[in-house]
Amino acid sequence: MSRSPGPAGATATLDATPEAAVAAQVRSTLEAVFEAVAETRADTTARLTGVAAQGRRPATVDLAALRPGLHLRLARQKLVSGVGFVASPGLLSDVPAWLEWWQTGSDGDVRPLLLDLDPAHSAYSDYTHWDWFALPRDTGQRAVAGPYVDYLCSDEYSLTLSAPVQVEGRFVGVAAADVYLRHFEAAVVPLLQQLPGAAHLVNGRGRVAASADPAHLAGSLTKGPDFGSVLAQARTARHDGMRLIPCDGVPLVLVVLDP
Repeated sequence: MSRSPGPAGATATLDATPEAAVAAQVRSTLEAVFEAVAETRADTTARLTGVAAQGRRPATVDLAALRPGLHLRLARQKLVSGVGFVASPGLLSDVPAWLEWWQTGSDGDVRPLLLDLDPAHSAYSDYTHWDWFALPRDTGQRAVAGPYVDYLCSDEYSLTLSAPVQVEGRFVGVAAADVYLRHFEAAVVPLLQQLPGAAHLVNGRGRVAASADPAHLAGSLTKGPDFGSVLAQARTARHDGMRLIPCDGVPLVLVVLDP
Protein backbone atom coordinates (compact mmCIF):
# COMPACT_ATOMS: atom_id res chain seq x y z
CA MET A 1 0.00 0.00 0.00
CA SER A 2 1.22 3.50 -0.77
CA ARG A 3 2.59 5.38 2.19
CA SER A 4 3.28 9.03 2.89
CA PRO A 5 5.87 10.43 5.29
CA GLY A 6 4.60 11.53 8.71
CA PRO A 7 6.10 13.73 11.37
CA ALA A 8 9.53 12.93 12.78
CA GLY A 9 10.24 10.47 9.96
CA ALA A 10 7.28 8.24 10.75
CA THR A 11 5.13 6.75 7.97
CA ALA A 12 1.37 6.60 7.79
CA THR A 13 -0.80 4.68 5.35
CA LEU A 14 -3.19 6.61 3.17
CA ASP A 15 -5.96 4.85 5.08
CA ALA A 16 -5.33 7.33 7.91
CA THR A 17 -5.82 10.45 5.77
CA PRO A 18 -8.93 12.64 5.85
CA GLU A 19 -9.48 11.79 2.19
CA ALA A 20 -9.56 8.06 2.94
CA ALA A 21 -11.99 8.67 5.79
CA VAL A 22 -14.35 10.57 3.47
CA ALA A 23 -14.05 7.86 0.81
CA ALA A 24 -15.02 5.29 3.45
CA GLN A 25 -18.06 7.34 4.47
CA VAL A 26 -19.16 7.65 0.83
CA ARG A 27 -18.76 3.90 0.49
CA SER A 28 -20.92 3.32 3.55
CA THR A 29 -23.63 5.63 2.17
CA LEU A 30 -23.80 3.82 -1.16
CA GLU A 31 -23.47 0.31 0.23
CA ALA A 32 -26.88 0.77 1.85
CA VAL A 33 -28.30 1.29 -1.65
CA PHE A 34 -26.26 -1.54 -3.17
CA GLU A 35 -27.69 -3.78 -0.46
CA ALA A 36 -31.14 -3.18 -1.95
CA VAL A 37 -29.72 -3.96 -5.39
CA ALA A 38 -28.11 -7.17 -4.12
CA GLU A 39 -31.33 -8.34 -2.49
CA THR A 40 -33.25 -7.66 -5.69
CA ARG A 41 -30.67 -9.56 -7.71
CA ALA A 42 -30.85 -12.53 -5.35
CA ASP A 43 -34.66 -12.64 -5.48
CA THR A 44 -34.67 -12.32 -9.27
CA THR A 45 -32.02 -14.99 -9.75
CA ALA A 46 -33.91 -17.41 -7.52
CA ARG A 47 -37.19 -16.75 -9.31
CA LEU A 48 -35.79 -17.09 -12.84
CA THR A 49 -33.75 -20.17 -11.91
CA GLY A 50 -36.94 -21.79 -10.66
CA VAL A 51 -38.71 -20.99 -13.92
CA ALA A 52 -35.81 -22.38 -15.96
CA ALA A 53 -36.00 -25.63 -13.93
CA GLN A 54 -39.60 -25.97 -15.15
CA GLY A 55 -38.35 -25.95 -18.73
CA ARG A 56 -40.12 -22.78 -19.80
CA ARG A 57 -39.40 -19.13 -20.51
CA PRO A 58 -40.33 -16.59 -17.83
CA ALA A 59 -43.20 -14.14 -18.25
CA THR A 60 -44.19 -10.89 -16.57
CA VAL A 61 -46.38 -12.80 -14.11
CA ASP A 62 -43.26 -14.53 -12.78
CA LEU A 63 -41.61 -11.19 -12.04
CA ALA A 64 -44.67 -10.08 -10.09
CA ALA A 65 -43.40 -12.35 -7.31
CA LEU A 66 -40.62 -9.79 -6.72
CA ARG A 67 -43.02 -7.06 -5.63
CA PRO A 68 -43.20 -7.66 -1.86
CA GLY A 69 -39.42 -7.44 -1.59
CA LEU A 70 -39.27 -4.32 -3.78
CA HIS A 71 -41.90 -2.59 -1.65
CA LEU A 72 -39.98 -3.48 1.50
CA ARG A 73 -36.75 -2.01 0.15
CA LEU A 74 -38.43 1.25 -0.79
CA ALA A 75 -39.82 1.55 2.72
CA ARG A 76 -36.55 0.60 4.43
CA GLN A 77 -33.85 2.44 2.44
CA LYS A 78 -34.23 6.21 2.75
CA LEU A 79 -31.99 7.02 -0.21
CA VAL A 80 -33.76 4.64 -2.59
CA SER A 81 -36.45 6.33 -4.70
CA GLY A 82 -37.00 3.43 -7.11
CA VAL A 83 -35.94 -0.20 -7.30
CA GLY A 84 -36.48 -3.20 -9.51
CA PHE A 85 -35.36 -5.61 -12.21
CA VAL A 86 -34.89 -4.61 -15.86
CA ALA A 87 -35.12 -7.59 -18.19
CA SER A 88 -32.85 -8.12 -21.15
CA PRO A 89 -34.94 -7.76 -24.33
CA GLY A 90 -36.22 -11.13 -25.49
CA LEU A 91 -36.03 -12.73 -22.05
CA LEU A 92 -39.77 -12.86 -21.40
CA SER A 93 -42.30 -14.85 -23.38
CA ASP A 94 -45.18 -12.36 -23.32
CA VAL A 95 -43.51 -8.97 -23.93
CA PRO A 96 -40.39 -7.89 -25.87
CA ALA A 97 -39.00 -5.82 -22.95
CA TRP A 98 -39.95 -5.16 -19.34
CA LEU A 99 -39.12 -3.23 -16.19
CA GLU A 100 -40.48 -4.71 -12.97
CA TRP A 101 -39.98 -1.35 -11.32
CA TRP A 102 -41.53 0.30 -8.29
CA GLN A 103 -40.95 3.78 -6.96
CA THR A 104 -42.06 6.19 -4.27
CA GLY A 105 -44.29 9.02 -5.46
CA SER A 106 -44.21 12.60 -4.24
CA ASP A 107 -47.06 11.73 -1.87
CA GLY A 108 -45.09 8.84 -0.38
CA ASP A 109 -47.15 6.12 -2.04
CA VAL A 110 -45.39 3.13 -3.62
CA ARG A 111 -46.44 2.73 -7.24
CA PRO A 112 -45.38 0.77 -10.32
CA LEU A 113 -43.63 2.34 -13.28
CA LEU A 114 -45.94 1.81 -16.25
CA LEU A 115 -44.21 2.33 -19.58
CA ASP A 116 -45.07 1.88 -23.22
CA LEU A 117 -42.08 -0.06 -24.53
CA ASP A 118 -43.49 -0.62 -28.01
CA PRO A 119 -40.73 0.42 -30.46
CA ALA A 120 -43.39 1.85 -32.76
CA HIS A 121 -44.53 4.36 -30.15
CA SER A 122 -41.90 4.81 -27.44
CA ALA A 123 -38.60 6.68 -27.53
CA TYR A 124 -37.51 4.63 -24.52
CA SER A 125 -38.16 1.15 -25.91
CA ASP A 126 -34.43 0.39 -26.21
CA TYR A 127 -32.86 0.93 -22.82
CA THR A 128 -29.88 -1.35 -23.46
CA HIS A 129 -27.52 1.51 -24.41
CA TRP A 130 -27.95 3.40 -21.14
CA ASP A 131 -25.02 3.15 -18.72
CA TRP A 132 -27.05 1.61 -15.89
CA PHE A 133 -27.81 -1.35 -18.18
CA ALA A 134 -24.74 -1.45 -20.44
CA LEU A 135 -22.03 -1.17 -17.77
CA PRO A 136 -23.14 -4.20 -15.69
CA ARG A 137 -23.82 -6.18 -18.88
CA ASP A 138 -20.42 -5.42 -20.40
CA THR A 139 -18.25 -5.59 -17.28
CA GLY A 140 -20.08 -8.10 -15.08
CA GLN A 141 -19.62 -5.64 -12.21
CA ARG A 142 -21.69 -3.21 -10.17
CA ALA A 143 -22.06 0.26 -11.63
CA VAL A 144 -23.04 3.80 -10.72
CA ALA A 145 -24.62 5.63 -13.66
CA GLY A 146 -25.29 9.35 -13.82
CA PRO A 147 -26.22 11.78 -12.61
CA TYR A 148 -28.67 12.29 -15.45
CA VAL A 149 -32.23 13.52 -15.87
CA ASP A 150 -34.26 10.35 -15.46
CA TYR A 151 -36.97 10.88 -18.07
CA LEU A 152 -37.85 7.19 -17.89
CA CYS A 153 -38.91 7.12 -14.24
CA SER A 154 -39.14 10.43 -12.45
CA ASP A 155 -37.92 13.46 -14.46
CA GLU A 156 -35.52 13.97 -11.52
CA TYR A 157 -31.75 14.37 -11.67
CA SER A 158 -30.70 10.93 -10.43
CA LEU A 159 -28.06 8.29 -9.95
CA THR A 160 -28.79 4.67 -10.79
CA LEU A 161 -26.88 1.89 -9.03
CA SER A 162 -27.06 -1.46 -10.79
CA ALA A 163 -25.66 -4.97 -10.92
CA PRO A 164 -25.87 -7.77 -13.51
CA VAL A 165 -28.28 -10.67 -13.07
CA GLN A 166 -27.21 -14.02 -14.49
CA VAL A 167 -29.07 -17.31 -14.69
CA GLU A 168 -27.17 -20.46 -15.61
CA GLY A 169 -24.24 -18.32 -16.72
CA ARG A 170 -26.32 -16.12 -19.05
CA PHE A 171 -26.92 -12.40 -18.61
CA VAL A 172 -30.67 -11.82 -18.24
CA GLY A 173 -30.88 -8.18 -17.10
CA VAL A 174 -29.96 -5.89 -14.25
CA ALA A 175 -31.11 -5.28 -10.70
CA ALA A 176 -31.04 -1.56 -9.97
CA ALA A 177 -32.00 1.24 -7.61
CA ASP A 178 -32.43 4.97 -8.18
CA VAL A 179 -31.22 7.71 -5.87
CA TYR A 180 -32.27 11.32 -6.39
CA LEU A 181 -29.16 13.44 -6.81
CA ARG A 182 -30.41 16.02 -4.30
CA HIS A 183 -30.60 13.30 -1.63
CA PHE A 184 -27.16 11.94 -2.48
CA GLU A 185 -25.62 15.42 -2.43
CA ALA A 186 -27.21 16.14 0.94
CA ALA A 187 -25.49 13.03 2.29
CA VAL A 188 -22.00 13.45 0.79
CA VAL A 189 -21.30 17.10 -0.12
CA PRO A 190 -20.84 18.10 3.56
CA LEU A 191 -18.17 15.38 3.73
CA LEU A 192 -16.39 16.73 0.66
CA GLN A 193 -16.44 20.25 2.09
CA GLN A 194 -14.41 19.07 5.08
CA LEU A 195 -11.36 18.31 2.93
CA PRO A 196 -8.50 20.82 2.56
CA GLY A 197 -8.55 20.62 -1.24
CA ALA A 198 -11.46 21.06 -3.66
CA ALA A 199 -13.11 17.65 -4.04
CA HIS A 200 -15.63 15.80 -6.17
CA LEU A 201 -16.77 12.22 -6.82
CA VAL A 202 -16.73 10.54 -10.23
CA ASN A 203 -17.81 7.20 -11.62
CA GLY A 204 -15.61 4.92 -13.73
CA ARG A 205 -16.22 7.03 -16.83
CA GLY A 206 -15.34 10.32 -15.15
CA ARG A 207 -18.92 11.55 -14.75
CA VAL A 208 -19.16 13.79 -11.67
CA ALA A 209 -21.64 12.27 -9.19
CA ALA A 210 -21.34 14.97 -6.51
CA SER A 211 -19.07 17.95 -6.02
CA ALA A 212 -17.84 20.58 -3.61
CA ASP A 213 -15.68 22.04 -6.39
CA PRO A 214 -17.28 24.77 -8.55
CA ALA A 215 -14.94 23.82 -11.40
CA HIS A 216 -16.47 20.32 -11.59
CA LEU A 217 -20.25 20.42 -11.46
CA ALA A 218 -22.42 17.35 -10.94
CA GLY A 219 -23.15 15.70 -14.29
CA SER A 220 -20.04 17.06 -16.03
CA LEU A 221 -17.08 14.95 -17.15
CA THR A 222 -13.65 14.98 -15.55
CA LYS A 223 -11.17 14.24 -18.32
CA GLY A 224 -7.62 12.99 -18.13
CA PRO A 225 -7.27 10.17 -15.59
CA ASP A 226 -8.28 6.58 -16.28
CA PHE A 227 -10.79 6.29 -13.46
CA GLY A 228 -11.72 2.75 -14.47
CA SER A 229 -8.13 1.69 -13.87
CA VAL A 230 -8.10 3.39 -10.45
CA LEU A 231 -11.21 1.41 -9.49
CA ALA A 232 -9.76 -1.85 -10.86
CA GLN A 233 -6.46 -1.41 -9.00
CA ALA A 234 -8.28 -0.31 -5.82
CA ARG A 235 -5.50 1.98 -4.69
CA THR A 236 -4.83 5.69 -4.47
CA ALA A 237 -3.20 7.32 -7.47
CA ARG A 238 -2.09 10.78 -8.56
CA HIS A 239 -2.66 12.60 -11.82
CA ASP A 240 -1.77 16.18 -12.74
CA GLY A 241 -2.21 17.68 -9.28
CA MET A 242 -5.12 15.45 -8.31
CA ARG A 243 -5.31 12.66 -5.76
CA LEU A 244 -7.60 9.82 -6.85
CA ILE A 245 -8.96 7.74 -3.98
CA PRO A 246 -11.22 4.76 -4.81
CA CYS A 247 -14.19 4.45 -2.48
CA ASP A 248 -13.18 0.95 -1.41
CA GLY A 249 -15.64 -1.37 -3.11
CA VAL A 250 -18.19 0.98 -4.64
CA PRO A 251 -17.51 2.24 -8.20
CA LEU A 252 -16.79 5.87 -7.35
CA VAL A 253 -13.49 7.72 -7.12
CA LEU A 254 -12.88 10.64 -4.78
CA VAL A 255 -10.91 13.32 -6.64
CA VAL A 256 -9.12 15.89 -4.49
CA LEU A 257 -7.05 18.73 -5.86
CA ASP A 258 -3.76 19.35 -4.11
CA PRO A 259 -4.10 22.50 -1.96
